[in-house]
Amino acid sequence: MLESFWIIDGLARESLLFAGVGLFLGGIDDLLVDLVFIVRRIRHGARPRLTLATLPPPRCIGAIAVFVAAWDEVSVIGGMLSTALDRYRHDDYRIYVGVYPNDRGTIDAVAAIAEHDARVRIVIGPRDGPTTKADCLNTVWHALGRDDAREHRHTKAIVLHDAEDVVHPQELRVFDCLIDRYDVVQLPVLPLVHHGARLVSGHYADEFAESHAKQIVVRTALGAGMPLAGTGCAIAPDMLARIAFARGGNPFDATSLTEDYELGLRLAELGARCIFARVAADDVGAVVAVRAYFPGTIRESVRQKTRWMNGIALAGWDRTGWARPRAFADHWMRMRDRRAPLAVVILAVAYVGMLAWALSMAAHHFAGQATPALDRSHPIALWLFIANAVLLAWRLGSRMVFTGRSYGVGEAFWALPRFIVGNCVSLLVAPCAVARYIAMLRGAAPVWDKTRHEFPDAPAASISACHGFGPSVPAPG
Repeated sequence: MLESFWIIDGLARESLLFAGVGLFLGGIDDLLVDLVFIVRRIRHGARPRLTLATLPPPRCIGAIAVFVAAWDEVSVIGGMLSTALDRYRHDDYRIYVGVYPNDRGTIDAVAAIAEHDARVRIVIGPRDGPTTKADCLNTVWHALGRDDAREHRHTKAIVLHDAEDVVHPQELRVFDCLIDRYDVVQLPVLPLVHHGARLVSGHYADEFAESHAKQIVVRTALGAGMPLAGTGCAIAPDMLARIAFARGGNPFDATSLTEDYELGLRLAELGARCIFARVAADDVGAVVAVRAYFPGTIRESVRQKTRWMNGIALAGWDRTGWARPRAFADHWMRMRDRRAPLAVVILAVAYVGMLAWALSMAAHHFAGQATPALDRSHPIALWLFIANAVLLAWRLGSRMVFTGRSYGVGEAFWALPRFIVGNCVSLLVAPCAVARYIAMLRGAAPVWDKTRHEFPDAPAASISACHGFGPSVPAPG
């Protein structure tokens, strides 16, 4: 009996100590980001926010090309294109949709729209799908080049969107005005909360609300490279042409699982001037943003986040390496990008330690003994527990604030249980990502392992009404 107590007590003590140190370091890392954000808000809070009314006029005229890569998107691509054509408020744009020759359903859906609207251009690639999203975008890039040369047309911005996106009516205007002053313009992405899958789909809303209102703002303020979201972003064609020249003609890396993340870092290395444009659309806090449904089931969420973790923290680390030696802010942010697998290990050990602690308390209680897991004989574990509890409370409070500002008070309270859901998804993702990474090291080709998408039945104007968090970028001069 005493031997069993020793095993349980030892497991609880050592696992909680290991997890406590790891969680404390991660919590301090997150707290530093929060402090930078707060200091920046205090210093620049009085600066005028960028609004549709204060957007500077475009310096030069030119067309805007919207790239949409589509594989097996027959269920959403028709609705996305019809909605975009109906919503966009711009005089000169064209939507290029890249499809595969063996995806007849998607081809027919796009062709049905293109037949009645010349602003939609269908581009059928030379290879059967799926390859990678980047490979599909390269096909679209070459089609745009041929069109511009044949029509003597000048494209001033290339906009990336996904096949399930609900676009904002004024986004092309924002890109048109800012792309003359910046090489890259990224809009916020605010996922739609599917009320039939509020916990799973909603945890994306919480993560993006915090990431695109705080973390990206801090990242750009420190001068670190800004990863692109892969949607709702505009890039100057000249910058893509520079990358294409260095890669033998293709601007997007067809061997990458997360081409958007890598492209953002590559553009920063080339000296591209980037802006995360949080543009107020009205006086009540709405911002110009991209909306879309994200996975609503655990299975689909694990599938999607497996690609993200592998492409950013594992395979992406091999591909992008580190920044310039003295680019300390960039090193810090890339480290944060790549800590996910280790964070999952620490999280798993923490749950094991909590379970062992509960078993230890129960066993000692029934045996009439005091539990030694967190008593005064182990002050380090006790103080780590207190510190991590405070950091966790701060973390949850911060997430609730950002979720509440973007989605309302009701969703802010939902952020609490969704925090646990996000942890559970991460625990399932990590082994899958490691397995995929090992397969890639053994020579497996990267494949577009996309998730099933859903488009809103009635994307009314209210869908694009996203609340903001105050000024994040000044109006450009």
